[in-house]
Amino acid sequence: MEAGIASWVNSLLAALAVPRLGLSAVFIIAVISATLLPLGSEFAVIGLVKLDAGLFWPAVLVATAGNTVGGAITWWMGYGAEKAYEHVAHRRPHEVKALQWLHRFGAKACLLSWLPVVGDPLCAVAGWLKLPFWPCVLYMAIGKFGRYLTMTAALLWWFPGEITL
Repeated sequence: MEAGIASWVNSLLAALAVPRLGLSAVFIIAVISATLLPLGSEFAVIGLVKLDAGLFWPAVLVATAGNTVGGAITWWMGYGAEKAYEHVAHRRPHEVKALQWLHRFGAKACLLSWLPVVGDPLCAVAGWLKLPFWPCVLYMAIGKFGRYLTMTAALLWWFPGEITL
């Protein structure tokens, strides 16, 4: 039984090491992890890079793109939620201090979309407030690129060596 599981895990890791499949998997995981679902994508990136060090930049860029797409989806979710609230309540939501802060900083606040716990809801609130979509996406991409670059480099430094199949 254990040999079967080990064989399956090894074949899965070998499949993910193929750039076409591995980068696709990183993209999908990054998209999902940027929505309000609690999923981290850093270990998918580091796992792929550990399997093929030549994929450092492609993995970082694909993860950034996927996470930015997920952030944009979350922005639209917030936008839709605000529209639904207005339709049902027939009034605009009462703005609390956090919403006022976000509105004051505007799209630049999306630079913080990389933060754990608050980053993904921040994208939804940006949509709720109808902050300009494309500037928000640009700032999300910048913040998320910085996170993936820093996290992947740090994890490579922290866990040196190659994975052998």
